[in-house]
Amino acid sequence: MNELFPGLVLGIGKNAAWIALEGEAVPRIAALKRMRGEREMPVSGDRVEARILEDETALIERILPRASTLTRRIARGRSKVMAANIDTLVTVTSLADPPPRLTTLDQLLVYSELEGITAMVIFTKPDRSAPSLRTELASLYESLGYTTLVVNPKTCQNMDTLRKNLEGRKAMLAGVSGVGKSSIFRALGGEAIIGELSSAGLGKQTTSTARLYRLPAGFLIDSPGVAEFGLGEATPAEVLQGFPELRERAAQCRFNDCNHLSEPDCAVRTAVAAGAISPSRYESYRRILEMCYTPPRA
Repeated sequence: MNELFPGLVLGIGKNAAWIALEGEAVPRIAALKRMRGEREMPVSGDRVEARILEDETALIERILPRASTLTRRIARGRSKVMAANIDTLVTVTSLADPPPRLTTLDQLLVYSELEGITAMVIFTKPDRSAPSLRTELASLYESLGYTTLVVNPKTCQNMDTLRKNLEGRKAMLAGVSGVGKSSIFRALGGEAIIGELSSAGLGKQTTSTARLYRLPAGFLIDSPGVAEFGLGEATPAEVLQGFPELRERAAQCRFNDCNHLSEPDCAVRTAVAAGAISPSRYESYRRILEMCYTPPRA
């Protein structure tokens, strides 16, 4: 078939992608067309035009212009585009099984702050956690200005609210394995297919799940993986930008170049000690800084 069909890229391997063609309920595996000896590399969220092949797979013929990109800095100041046309990052954190990984959540929120996109905070598995924990965490992230929901896809708790908050959004779901992303998609009525699209392409080393929830004027797709949202190399000032409550206090530090670790007269650490800043958020700042920042040699 020579006709081209519009579609949305859900996931990428080395030699192929999962795409959802408009009007189709099930995603297809699509090969990546070579252009002048090189492959044009789409990313999750890309709008494409594809041709359906005789074996019912597809061939991506063209990547449509991107309205925006999400990037990740890699070695030597270079960057990698890892998603396109996304305006909202929906973070998913379980309250139990696995226990909440707040540093991972906060890293995603830092990423969204630095990229200038909206972030939503979703907590799952409330039935397996203490009521005090879910109240404490929901209150914390609500107080920071994030749309925060505690959902239970099994009982449909807050699923209608989540659906309403996603309306008109071009969103990407992000969270570690086991937090309930698949359950969220099933409860929303989204499309899902499990296939043999590994990081190496169409091999069988791993399975990858392509998920899509279609929205009026928008969509929700699964993320390429939490690791893709790594900050790469970042300065203390850049990491601080991702923590609005720390950034506000930092203006009161004695030294302009305070890293808020061990410097004297640090307003950030004083606020933590006084209970004005959550200890878990400050600990996330410290851990993220350890991962992203290498102090200059004396």
